[in-house]
Amino acid sequence: MLHSVRAHRGMVTAPHHLAAQAGLGVLQEGGNAIEATVAVAATLAVVYPHMTGIGGDGFWLVAEPDGTTWAIDACGAAAATAELALYGGFDAVPDRGPLAANTVAGTISGWQAALARSGGTLPPSRLLRDAIHHAEHGVAVTRGGAEIIAGKGAELRGQPGAWAATYDGVREGDLLTQPALGATLRRLAEDGLDSFYRGSLAADIARDLQGLGSPVALSDLQLHAATTPKPLQLRVGDAMVFNTAPPTQGVASLLILALAHRLAAAPNDGFAHVHGLVEATKQAFLYRDAQVGDPAYMQADPQALLDDDAALGAMAARIDGARALSWPNPPQLGDTCWFGAADAEGRVVSCIQSTYFEFGSGIVLPQTGITWQNRGSSFRLTPDGWNALKPGRKPFHTLNPALARFDDGRVMAYGTMGGEGQPQTQAAIFSRYAWHGVPLQEAITQPRWLLGRTWGDESVTLKLEDRFSPGLYDALRRAGHAVELVEPFTSMMGHAGAIVRHGSGLLEGATDPRSDGQVAAW
Repeated sequence: MLHSVRAHRGMVTAPHHLAAQAGLGVLQEGGNAIEATVAVAATLAVVYPHMTGIGGDGFWLVAEPDGTTWAIDACGAAAATAELALYGGFDAVPDRGPLAANTVAGTISGWQAALARSGGTLPPSRLLRDAIHHAEHGVAVTRGGAEIIAGKGAELRGQPGAWAATYDGVREGDLLTQPALGATLRRLAEDGLDSFYRGSLAADIARDLQGLGSPVALSDLQLHAATTPKPLQLRVGDAMVFNTAPPTQGVASLLILALAHRLAAAPNDGFAHVHGLVEATKQAFLYRDAQVGDPAYMQADPQALLDDDAALGAMAARIDGARALSWPNPPQLGDTCWFGAADAEGRVVSCIQSTYFEFGSGIVLPQTGITWQNRGSSFRLTPDGWNALKPGRKPFHTLNPALARFDDGRVMAYGTMGGEGQPQTQAAIFSRYAWHGVPLQEAITQPRWLLGRTWGDESVTLKLEDRFSPGLYDALRRAGHAVELVEPFTSMMGHAGAIVRHGSGLLEGATDPRSDGQVAAW
């Protein structure tokens, strides 16, 4: 039997145990869930540098004890000089290198915005303490990190900057030190988080970026600030489910639940359950890929769709309960880290941050040790249309943290890494836990599926871990799904986590055995 971790005073779940412990330490010293989440985020930037960093973007959902729920959009926009002319001779924005580092990094601004509303009293020096220590004194490299360094070395070691000097050749168990990143975190602790965008640190960052050939300039950093848009919400059964607004794919995550809930009830992980969620995913992704991006350029209103029962019913009616819709659509890419925290006051946080690809653009700034994201490589080199490159435009984001409030008083924070897989894994976890009564840890540990690509694979097959009932694979094939079996507990399925705060105040947490994670609680 698989058991969730339970506690009453505070809880953190993260895909690396040192990050979870950093957040718990903050809670034990009187910090709240938001402060703990910043500590986790900072530590992940050091101990999981292949998946996230302070040179990326982030999104937050916060459930307050008074029943309010709010969000943070810490997404950076394209540089002022990131115009089509800059990419003359290219058919697409490069995935790696200086021209892929074409957007501002918003992660730190998300920490700022969260702390400004937290009511917390711990100084940045305390919140960043563990991250600084691990950067300066070293962290043991995980198997997953070592595999990515080895597997991606050919495309990263030739990039300008400090990637090769910092990471190349590092193996599992080696002690990885990142002194330049540690010094940058110290400057943030001493000078304040705003120094990332305005001040001497910002000037050093901009000088590094420009020296390596990135279009991001000091003026782009100075213009940036996180925003706090209203989160999207959906009533589904006995819960109100929340996710982040565009430019994220949060609406797709909610649409999957909205459509699947309108289908006939089915046993957990049986054909009807998996087929229904996969087909709901296809309908949600068709909407997403046609409509979702920077909200300043969108015509559609995602919340209006989520509120329109007739429109949702019509979308659900397109799902054939016995046959799979042909699926040639190209997948959305991306890697990331989701993490969550809850405190004794009743606050629950769902947070996600990323540099997009493994090690982002591959550009590691020599002075500051920051790995800069390549989120802007998703821009299309076309004058107009979906996700077209324009100065000041936000790129489409796969990142989307999830949160639910149940009518019985439970609050659930959940999420995962995995680009295209994020909405699918969210749907698997939520439907198992909320609709089928599967215990929280089991809902994460049980086998998962993935339509399309998460990371390291370009195919669009329906991939299933080789732990389901054999009859399920045969039934899905007969329905027309292009079934591909993958190894059990593969990281391809993402690194998920969840925390549930019960109405009694009991905290329940789960982490993914596919990750290096931990639930830390007291």
